[in-house]
Amino acid sequence: MWKIRIYTILTILAFSLLYLFTGIIVIIGLPFVFLKMKRAVRFLMRLWAKSAFLIIGKKLHVEGLEKIKKDGKYILIANHSSLFDILAIVSFAPGVAWFGNARLLKIPIFSQVLKMTNYVPMTRASIKNTKEMLDRLIEKSEGHTIAIFPEGTRTQDGKINDFFRGFIHVLRASEINVLPVTLNGFFVLKPKNRFYINFSSRISVIIHEPLEREALIEKSDVEIIAVVKDIIESSLDFLEKPGNSKID
Repeated sequence: MWKIRIYTILTILAFSLLYLFTGIIVIIGLPFVFLKMKRAVRFLMRLWAKSAFLIIGKKLHVEGLEKIKKDGKYILIANHSSLFDILAIVSFAPGVAWFGNARLLKIPIFSQVLKMTNYVPMTRASIKNTKEMLDRLIEKSEGHTIAIFPEGTRTQDGKINDFFRGFIHVLRASEINVLPVTLNGFFVLKPKNRFYINFSSRISVIIHEPLEREALIEKSDVEIIAVVKDIIESSLDFLEKPGNSKID
């Protein structure tokens, strides 16, 4: 119980520092966005992500960076369990364009950072806006790696939720490969349904071998989802399993 109280106090302090630091990054970065200075924006995004983990006292280990080609473009698919997931991916892929929940654009300051990453907001689906969102994603994929959390929202029990099929439409309409990524320790660190950060958690990113588009498009949607999900789950740490995010 005493650990939870200490972690709660430290979490309030950490979030205060994170918001302050994020605000500074936004102020510095917006002129570069306006001037379309992509390298400067990517440098700031990577600085923001790496520094954010330092602020909460975490060292992020990234495995498999060599599997990403320098000029490669991918559909980056990752499991989703924490608000820190975006930071983890930006720390090694600062130039990605994002597809995620529109509600994130309502968060003060953080919304400005998302706009710096070519964020494509996902709203409640209808025939019209689903087509518009997919069209925007396909457009983004022509010049960027695009990152998608196919579960649509953060898991609340540590298990990987069912995947939506949006990324498959992008895959079939573009010429880029799929890059599966496993995020480990983030459910323990800060799940959706818990306020405090578990500062004793260990976090890591595992980048898998890219999946060639040609090897996927002949498969059915269900088969593609199964292949990608199985790869991500294959490296999911035991600590991410349900019941392991609590502190004794």
